[in-house]
Amino acid sequence: MKMVMCREATRLMSKRLDSPLGIQEKMTLKFHLAMCGACKQCNKQFQLMHEAGRALESQATIPSSDTDDGTDDTP
Repeated sequence: MKMVMCREATRLMSKRLDSPLGIQEKMTLKFHLAMCGACKQCNKQFQLMHEAGRALESQATIPSSDTDDGTDDTP
């Protein structure tokens, strides 16, 4: 297995948040993260931002029927 540079590892971290990685990509990233403390920290930050985005997205999704009480407010 070849050692990838941090730029490639960062690309894989980002890709993993959007779609599943192939087995080779998973192993490459796992190996790099085991060897590189900076990328390990970057990976934690990517995951934190992704989770925060999901939490905000779920809070922003409010059904319109909750605000409509069925009355007509026109004069």
